Amino acid sequence: MPYLYNTPEDQEAMLAAIGVQSIEELFEPIPGELKLARPLALPPALSELELDQHLAELASKNTHAGQAVCFLGGGSYDHHIPAVVDAIGGRSEFYTSYTPYQAEASQGNLQAMFEYQSLICRLTGMEVSNSSLYDGASSTAEAVLMAISSSRRTGNVVVPSNLHPEYRQTIATYLKNLGVELVTLPCPAGVIDADELASVVNDQTAAVVLQQPNFFGCVEDAEAVAKTASEAGALLISVFDPISLGILKRPGDYGANIAVAEGQSLGTPMHYGGPVLGIMACDEKLVRRMPGRIVGETTDRRGNRCFVLTLQTREQHIRRDKATSNVCSNQALFAVRASVYLSQLGPQGLKETANLCLQKSHYLADQLCQHERFSLAFTASTFKEFVIRDAEGQVDELVKTALDAGYMAGVPLGAWYPELNDCLLVAVTEKRTKAEMDGLVAALSGKHSDESTPTLAVS
Repeated sequence: MPYLYNTPEDQEAMLAAIGVQSIEELFEPIPGELKLARPLALPPALSELELDQHLAELASKNTHAGQAVCFLGGGSYDHHIPAVVDAIGGRSEFYTSYTPYQAEASQGNLQAMFEYQSLICRLTGMEVSNSSLYDGASSTAEAVLMAISSSRRTGNVVVPSNLHPEYRQTIATYLKNLGVELVTLPCPAGVIDADELASVVNDQTAAVVLQQPNFFGCVEDAEAVAKTASEAGALLISVFDPISLGILKRPGDYGANIAVAEGQSLGTPMHYGGPVLGIMACDEKLVRRMPGRIVGETTDRRGNRCFVLTLQTREQHIRRDKATSNVCSNQALFAVRASVYLSQLGPQGLKETANLCLQKSHYLADQLCQHERFSLAFTASTFKEFVIRDAEGQVDELVKTALDAGYMAGVPLGAWYPELNDCLLVAVTEKRTKAEMDGLVAALSGKHSDESTPTLAVS
């Protein structure tokens, strides 16, 4: 971003244009007690070289996934990103296009968004996809609002406790002033109990939210949940893991009405949780309640194939209280990256990636459970994540010990689930090798040696 400055002459011209003599006169309406009567307490200005060194020093205090073997998950994953994703996503026509929601957006950008929508529809088995939202949490909350407005039910929305806790917080924020009750269904076994779900769903339930696989990595009986929601006349919102659809049923195949996801795993680095990509697809009958923008295909007056913004419920174009969208520049960029990623892998590549995640995560879980200190917290089938319980309840110490040995062991669950404060959420992607998994087992079981510390290239 360029550095823009105003000379005294520029300031004088601007003040003259608005009809005041000085900055003090411009700020005269502000009460004196609200004005700062001293200079800002800022440190001395740094040169560009000094500033670069200072920022590098601050950044070095963090350990990132390029400096340790990463088993972190819980919504952001260390998946492999093919080089072609960076090559195409880094092209200036995509990388620098600012918030392409305008009607005059270039045909290249519009086609890229159209291709993204087509890929998401094929991936999810749904009829319509928008051209992305901000992140998985906001996509889920927007889906809840869609369900409420389309069903015209304002009684309650049911979410299981195994839905990502930060997604539940986002939904609660969206619903805070709408008078809709947010019912949280306990899941002590890690997955949804069909009978318990049926007991809280009624004819005033607008939506049931299902995460598949759920936050604990467990695979849900999605058909049973969909059946319960459908029988009550409620919409089913599926929060899916895009990679899992290489081997699991698509949301559209088990009856989801709205499918949403965090798209970070499709070609976006982890970079501390953001910016990321919110995916949303739905039944065609819900399309007019969909937030964001939809790009359509048409022909121009010469009969040439072209693309156009078809629907967009953005606040600049309609009454603010009717707006639903949050369209940002990063959404288009990461939608392009997701399109390149999916195109590069294809259905077979996605299946192979999902299978590697499945097999490797099960190998690591089995190896950890060989040690008497560790056991699985839940018995349900898992995909690429699992919850491991430490019999000694020293999760924080385990994480520190593992990090000292070069491993990011997982995400402690106690902050969100006090009853699981002796548990760790471990994720295994296709990138992890057998040596790395064996190394983590050794580190957590106290058998690690300095010779086995992994060596990684710093990225």
